[in-house]
Amino acid sequence: MSEPIVILTEEPLGADDRLNIERLVDGADSRLLVLVPANTERHLLVDFLEHLSLLEIAAAFRELTSRAPDPAEERAHATETLSASLAALEGLGAGVDGEVVDGGAVNGLVARVRDTGATQAVVITRPHAVSDTFHTDWANKAQDQLGIPVLHLYAGSGFIGDS
Repeated sequence: MSEPIVILTEEPLGADDRLNIERLVDGADSRLLVLVPANTERHLLVDFLEHLSLLEIAAAFRELTSRAPDPAEERAHATETLSASLAALEGLGAGVDGEVVDGGAVNGLVARVRDTGATQAVVITRPHAVSDTFHTDWANKAQDQLGIPVLHLYAGSGFIGDS
């Protein structure tokens, strides 16, 4: 059996994501472990700039004035994301398992890669103009800590992030 592939996602995986992971697995019997952070740890100012850079003016100001998310709601959303992602990847490799991780997305990914002995990790996010531009995205942070390649994919597309 091949080493597991650890996948960190902030978005529910769909058909395009399945195709990308299927290509990565390439018929091997790798076990897939999907991680979804309980809290994406986004920052108000960064989110505001993200929306502005994508010309999402209304969303930028709506988020700026919104209240802090409820941890129970965030965990429920993460559980839904995990469930949809596991369903999307069902039947690939030697099986698919997953969990909602606490304590930071990158920390959870790094810990699970080390625990499982994985030699491959994948981060699937939506585009984040600021963190992607300045290489402070989850994939770059994880790669810096792990010393193994971390593939950065944008959810729902075939686009590869710049890791």
